[in-house]
Amino acid sequence: MLKTIKEVLRTGNATTGYPFEPLHQHEHYRGKPVHDVADCIACAACAIACPPNAIQMKIDVGKGLTTWSINFGRCIFCGRCEEVCPTKAIKLSKEFELAVFDKNDLEETASYPLQKCAECGAYFASQKEVDYAARILTQDADEDEIRQALALVRTCPDCKRKADAYRARDRIQAMGDPTPEPSADAMAEARRIAEQRREGASR
Repeated sequence: MLKTIKEVLRTGNATTGYPFEPLHQHEHYRGKPVHDVADCIACAACAIACPPNAIQMKIDVGKGLTTWSINFGRCIFCGRCEEVCPTKAIKLSKEFELAVFDKNDLEETASYPLQKCAECGAYFASQKEVDYAARILTQDADEDEIRQALALVRTCPDCKRKADAYRARDRIQAMGDPTPEPSADAMAEARRIAEQRREGASR
């Protein structure tokens, strides 16, 4: 017994004095994700990458808002959100004391206005995401390229497809259809293959 006491006194404390003393965290410790509302563009990259769906995006078309939210009760601190964020708006801190009395306190939210399509007026993305895309596209661009880029990013996907179809139609009308008419042999071969597939499906 005396020998054990001597060894304890010689060794000293093997543990820290937490919570009465600060707990040292290693450099790459992954703790609570910290979200910077100002830098976030609400692109939903973090929500798509989040394995436990701790980060979610909800769109309210009536209010013209998209709401970003994170539930720390679901978070597994994997760091995927930090890896995929294009603006570094979310980073894992060293904070680990997340206990709360009310589970609602484990959730944080932030709302961002949506962008209306310049053609049809439908909401299709957050304004900050559209502005971010415009800045990327207009870097080192001339005046005409900037004008085209701004028109491109402020148009919804449906209107972009319609514009592409109209341009293709106008090009075909101006230059003629570049697609050659299939030969009689090619049409016969296509019918033969289709007939074989129908026979195989009916067996």
